[in-house]
Amino acid sequence: MRKIFITGIGTGVGKTIVSAIITEALQADYWKPLQTGYAEGKDSDVIRNLISNKKTKIHPEAFCLSKPASPFAAAEEEGIKIEIKNIVIPETDNILVIEGAGGLMVPINEDELMIDMIEQWNAEVVLVSQNYLGSINHTMLSCMALADRNINVLGIVYNGEDNLMAERSILSFCNYPVIGRIKPENIFTPERIIAYGKEFSL
Repeated sequence: MRKIFITGIGTGVGKTIVSAIITEALQADYWKPLQTGYAEGKDSDVIRNLISNKKTKIHPEAFCLSKPASPFAAAEEEGIKIEIKNIVIPETDNILVIEGAGGLMVPINEDELMIDMIEQWNAEVVLVSQNYLGSINHTMLSCMALADRNINVLGIVYNGEDNLMAERSILSFCNYPVIGRIKPENIFTPERIIAYGKEFSL
């Protein structure tokens, strides 16, 4: 099974929208193994509302935690311990798009990070970046962490306003292609998700 893991340089940079675009473009299955802050809405519900093809299956979360925090903090508050070895990957004959929680160094427990999940599952990565003050540092650190573990990175998606100088700085050190760009939009529709998918280099 081909696994594509959508991660970001931080929280709130657009992982769910990118997951929807890639899921729709590939008519892949979607899975968010660790959902925190579900009272504010589940990412799988966002995906469900943005996907229009009939092939995609949205798999249930392995853990749904109420606190909007790292999986480690949210699970500890509910008296739960999450371990990667105990998370069962959904069985499917389709490509599986996996959306992470937060960034690469988000803790899952005392010993495991989100990047450990990617490595253990031998998943390919799409890194979502966003141009803001400090994003060059966050993007480069994410690229370095992925390169250090020899994780296969399909490329970077930029979400938001363009900052070509920032991107040039990043790409001069990070040897990953830009596979897509998302412009600021007030609302995303299934039609826009399809249109973006046609522009992505997947």
